[in-house]
Amino acid sequence: MAVDVLAIGSHPDDIELSCGGTIAKLVNQGFTVAMADATEGELGTRGTKEVRAQESEKAAKVLGAATRRNLRIPDGSVEANDENIRKTIMLIRELQPKILLIPHSLDRHPDHYHTHQLCKEAWFFSGLLKIETKKDGESQQPFRPDNYFEFMQWYEFQPSFIVDISETWETKLEAIRAHSSQFHDPKSKEPETRLSRPEFLELVEVRARNYGRRIGAKYGEPFFSYIPIGVKSVFDLVMNRG
Repeated sequence: MAVDVLAIGSHPDDIELSCGGTIAKLVNQGFTVAMADATEGELGTRGTKEVRAQESEKAAKVLGAATRRNLRIPDGSVEANDENIRKTIMLIRELQPKILLIPHSLDRHPDHYHTHQLCKEAWFFSGLLKIETKKDGESQQPFRPDNYFEFMQWYEFQPSFIVDISETWETKLEAIRAHSSQFHDPKSKEPETRLSRPEFLELVEVRARNYGRRIGAKYGEPFFSYIPIGVKSVFDLVMNRG
């Protein structure tokens, strides 16, 4: 299966919270998107890895993802080591995405910035001929995505670009709420976390409105790129008419 975009997050729900609106928009535009989680989120205070796997599949269907994978790296122990890099290379070579969406290089959770490093190294090494991998007994061909863009999680950064997700905001919310074990539920008896507080989803909306406001849209999702982004025409730009 070849896809246009592969989004990789550290834990189930990371992708939905960070770039779920962008994924839904890409799918609406006719692009094929795959999702992958580095871990099963087994160290999370709420829920179990089995519950979270079910929630992840439900969320992926809401967003319209073609497939969702899990690299099964131990939660809390994401490292850019040989084994994990090889797992990620194999996934990239199998799905052959043109673009990767990955965590930003600096964030509150160590797994987030370690996943960034893992993805960045796998992105490069996946294109090297002399690194050999096999899938189902067959050799995989070298393949390197054209580029990778970094999505925002806890820490903010100056975006390289912002995607207008006004039309897919409700879809993003539905995908987030699919992870019901992680967010506010007055009937739940599990311990409270930052994510399960009643105001957390309000903060998610405030951020999306803030970045949307910067480009004259209702909702937006920010991304960072080390490589300059070109446009065919200045009239392709979405701008806030300040």
